[in-house]
Amino acid sequence: MLELSNITAGYERGSPVVRDMSLAVARGEAVGLLGPGGCGKSTLAKVAALLHRPDAGTVVLDGTTVTDYRHRARALRTTVGVVLQAPRLSAGDPGLRLRDLIAEPLQATGRRIEIRERVDELAHAVGLGGDLLTRGIAEVGDGDLQRACLARALVLRPRLLICDEMTATLDASTTTALIAAVEAYRRETGASLLAVGPDHTLLTRWCDRTIDWSPPPGA
Repeated sequence: MLELSNITAGYERGSPVVRDMSLAVARGEAVGLLGPGGCGKSTLAKVAALLHRPDAGTVVLDGTTVTDYRHRARALRTTVGVVLQAPRLSAGDPGLRLRDLIAEPLQATGRRIEIRERVDELAHAVGLGGDLLTRGIAEVGDGDLQRACLARALVLRPRLLICDEMTATLDASTTTALIAAVEAYRRETGASLLAVGPDHTLLTRWCDRTIDWSPPPGA
């Protein structure tokens, strides 16, 4: 499903954050990428999600080697759902209603006819009840906003879900609920998962296997 081979990536020329890193996620598999803050795991997750072009190495997603990041990668991105650590940074316009936030990928890909049914279905799946869908981003807490961000990540029925410290700022009950929603989706669809974070206990319980990435100092 996903193969990253010898990836080197960063944000400034000559200063890579990730050096020569490889990993693979098979179809239907859940892989945990475990590592401390600052080791480069979030950058690697962005490469995996086709949100950041690596300086070197090969990305193969769903059997396709990604070379053209302007056109081919744009089409492949719809097969990947991404949930980031900080929901307020990833959600965008604070005046946006949660319903509209979840529907954004459907709007962007011209699937407007699916919006009402799909948004209602996912709101139920992630535990957004009552009038929460009508509230603006600024009117809800981080837990409910992250539920909406997860629903947005699932709305196009991705074959790969990337959760980059998805539950880092959440309480235990919300963490349990979001992981349960991810696993329910995976059971239904057979989707793969790359879960990124520093919590060894969480990732080993959640995933089929974990990759412990702790680069040596100065690496």
